[in-house]
Amino acid sequence: MEELSQLLQVRRDKLTELQNEGMDPFVITKYNRTHTSGDIINGYTTEEREVTSRGETKQITAKISPLDGQNVCVAGRLMSKRGMGKVGFGHLQDIDGQIQLFVKKDILGEDEYNRFKKLDIGDIIGAEGEVFSTQTGEISIRVSKITLLSKSLLPLPEKFHGMTDTDLRYRQRYIDLIMNSDVKKTFINRSKIIASIRSYLNNQGFLEVETPMLVSNAGGAAARPFETHFNALDEDFKLRISLELYLKRLIVGGFDKVYEIGRVFRNEGLDTRHNPEFTLMELYQAYTDYHGMMDLTENMYRHIAMEVLGTTKITYNGIEMDLGKPFERITMVEAVKKYSGVDFDEINTLEEARAVAKEHHVEYEERHKKGDILNLFFEEYAEEHLVQPTFVMDHPIEISPLTKKKPDKEGYVERFEFFMNGWEMANAYSELNDPIDQRERFKAQEEQLAQGDEEANTTDEDFMRALEIGMPPTGGIGFGIDRMCMLLTDSPAIRDVLLFPTMKPLDK
Repeated sequence: MEELSQLLQVRRDKLTELQNEGMDPFVITKYNRTHTSGDIINGYTTEEREVTSRGETKQITAKISPLDGQNVCVAGRLMSKRGMGKVGFGHLQDIDGQIQLFVKKDILGEDEYNRFKKLDIGDIIGAEGEVFSTQTGEISIRVSKITLLSKSLLPLPEKFHGMTDTDLRYRQRYIDLIMNSDVKKTFINRSKIIASIRSYLNNQGFLEVETPMLVSNAGGAAARPFETHFNALDEDFKLRISLELYLKRLIVGGFDKVYEIGRVFRNEGLDTRHNPEFTLMELYQAYTDYHGMMDLTENMYRHIAMEVLGTTKITYNGIEMDLGKPFERITMVEAVKKYSGVDFDEINTLEEARAVAKEHHVEYEERHKKGDILNLFFEEYAEEHLVQPTFVMDHPIEISPLTKKKPDKEGYVERFEFFMNGWEMANAYSELNDPIDQRERFKAQEEQLAQGDEEANTTDEDFMRALEIGMPPTGGIGFGIDRMCMLLTDSPAIRDVLLFPTMKPLDK
């Protein structure tokens, strides 16, 4: 600790010296950067060269930049420094990567060269000079001027060991992004994935909208909300758990295709696939059903994979999944029968469902009905096997309070969940637009709430009023954007695709 304190003091002393010389880096407001490292390095060509070193001549492959011989100005963080006789080298890191700096005392002048020698790893600098390829073939900048733009007062992690403490990486993401190029690439790809979603939906005629995060009734999903108090109105409010009920109001209002990408909040635990705030995308389309949502999902996933990754074959944790093949479609009853051997089409009463649950050691609660027990069987036996893209269709009505009934199968609804890698990736319905049926479903949910189900919905009277105005037949779907990003970037945990995940306070 004492050694670190001395290092910190040395950096502060350097800053004080610069300030006393009238060269305070923190008064600089801008720098005229002309190129990034990627602009200089990308698109390079190669040529064979003969080089002589210590009397030995050998052939090397030299890289030639498209900007070879041109004067450029780059800016970024100094990540390495070596040499320092009359010639020094360093690496400058920016958004695109790193580029080598070739620094020569004869070119910079003695005073500027000495200032370069005093720079610390982590300092943010501007470098001006000519692009060239070194004898070893590395594209570099022959520096004619260096400007210190910001002084780093805390040292970066030691380069050899890097930043490997996972907890610290999540808490100090700014250092993680500096030290780990793969992390930066993950978040660049996350941005591209969301941009690709928007591009696809906009080209399909969808309208992007924004709906309230602070609501009096947090409905549309089975989850516990966060609660807060709005002082100005002296009213309790909740943070939204879903986007559904407001987007459906817009379908009632005459928008035929709407979507929203936004944060939702659920007061539940933390694990590798759950964070209390996460990004959800929901869309609703009038005059279609859950089959239309399946087609949209299949086409959109392929579009995103090709646009961002350049392939429809993705690998997650060593397992290849093929988005190019037709996605499997299977009912929940079929999936349970396939993986557990139990056929719920042959089970007619709650008593029979409870008996088969006991036989298979599937735990249920007293309030659970036949459909709930079917879902428990699905979670226990089927989910983990759904690795390739799969639509699981036709859920029991008990777990689907906002979904249209199947006209040809009593007790079931037109709903699907989309699975990959054994994870639920999306949830979709033929939306319930019968206000009388919807009120009965809300009533059943409130009974479950009274029996202790903290995730049950309550009646949203304004939403009921909207349904009574009239909503056309509609298909709707919700996508977990974070899980999509996990799969498409091969990231092991949701925290790896959230720039600033929720963390337990250090004093806990």
